Amino acid sequence: MSKESAEKLNGVQKAAILLIVLGPEKSATIFKHLKEDEIEELTLEIANTRTITPQMKDEVVDEFYQVCLAQKYIAEGGIGYAKELLEKSFGQDRANDVIGKLTASLQVKPFEFVRKTDPSQLLNFIQDEHPQTIALILSYLSAGQSALIISALSPDKQADVAKRIALMDRTSPDIIKEVEKVLESKLASLVNQDYTIVGGVDAVVEILNTVDRGTEKHIMETMEIEEPELADEIRKKMFVFEDILLLDDRAIQRVLRDVDNGDLAIALKGSNEEVQNAIFNNLSKRLAVMIKEDMEFMGPVRMKDVEEAQQKIVNIIRKLEDSAEIVISRGGGDEIIV
Repeated sequence: MSKESAEKLNGVQKAAILLIVLGPEKSATIFKHLKEDEIEELTLEIANTRTITPQMKDEVVDEFYQVCLAQKYIAEGGIGYAKELLEKSFGQDRANDVIGKLTASLQVKPFEFVRKTDPSQLLNFIQDEHPQTIALILSYLSAGQSALIISALSPDKQADVAKRIALMDRTSPDIIKEVEKVLESKLASLVNQDYTIVGGVDAVVEILNTVDRGTEKHIMETMEIEEPELADEIRKKMFVFEDILLLDDRAIQRVLRDVDNGDLAIALKGSNEEVQNAIFNNLSKRLAVMIKEDMEFMGPVRMKDVEEAQQKIVNIIRKLEDSAEIVISRGGGDEIIV
């Protein structure tokens, strides 16, 4: 690259320069949060980047810093607040430029006023609304807020709302606006003209992972009767193999009694060092050595086989939790009495 200004670069080129400047360790951390196609595109651009002038580096880093500030200010007080502070720091033209470039991602999302409302107060607003309306609103909230609200709903509504969140895919702006009118919001909301993707299985999983065990169990039992396939999909995502770290040593030892050694070796082959240590520390020295040797001698393993082995162990954990033989440490008010 020559001495051209960073203004002439596209977003991918700027991102590549930023990652190069940050160095491999920090860039690797960022890559963990990107999609495969984004990683491929950035890797290719990084490979094709030959020269970065000091001016270009400074401009890209400065723009990144300003964008981060804008996002922070918006989270604190909205777009107007962000623009005001950016103007004081960088001038009106630069503030308008930053806000303008990030219009889509920095727009105030639907139900912005709701996210700043105490969940107990919000419950009074929405508990008598139609379950679909409640599901739509909860899809825009944090998992913690949604967990508090769904736990306080009547038992017959809990499963219905959870099911509707899981099945929700795309909601038109008109419907979102109508729901906001029902809540009689005093704040203006900037709604994207495109259809907005909300809800889905991941959304309800995050909520169910946060509610207390009693609420989760009731919702899942009801859903297993009404939507067995959906319930199965949700259950598989609710506790992943790495969550074994949520178990204490005693619980891990109980789980390992029911796990096939062959499955354990394959499952650990695809897990991180922290999970491996948690398992090995709860095995006898002789068995730990044997499992490690099996892992070493088996060579490369297909990801599909690793996932299947890990899922078998997850199923054992869920079964033991359901029978109250072990306790999974979780939020939402689960209490352990010793």
